Amino acid sequence: MSLFGKIMAWRSAFVFWVGLPVIAVAGFTFGIFDLVPAWQAKAGSGVEGTFTAVREDCGRRSCDWHGDWVATDGSARRTDVILYDEPDGLTVGQQVAARDTGARNGVFSDEGGYTWLIMTALVVAGVVAAVVWILALVRVIRRRRTPGPAAT
Repeated sequence: MSLFGKIMAWRSAFVFWVGLPVIAVAGFTFGIFDLVPAWQAKAGSGVEGTFTAVREDCGRRSCDWHGDWVATDGSARRTDVILYDEPDGLTVGQQVAARDTGARNGVFSDEGGYTWLIMTALVVAGVVAAVVWILALVRVIRRRRTPGPAAT
């Protein structure tokens, strides 16, 4: 095997044995906490209220609107929360209808969006990665336990 072939084999093994479990844990962990709240928002459940945009935080690929949310009946209030599935053209001080379904960091716009799909994909990817990794691990362990051909 050439040097390039050895490097490629090492990289593949590293990605499989280290990268796959990291993907499994990350996908499952980041997705599981907001999966149920995202689906509840998609179904129209939760406490109705109003989100007031305070600031926009932008990263490399996306921007998040932070602000304050107050229940329509005044019974609940959350400050410095993210508005998931925000409408286009949102500006500082603007108010939009939103619902609180118990998500850790935010509330969901009543206009709807794809957060439920993203959370579902993260959890499914994490579970699939974990299952593939566990099956591969079991296969390696079984191969090592199987005795080789007897010497004659």
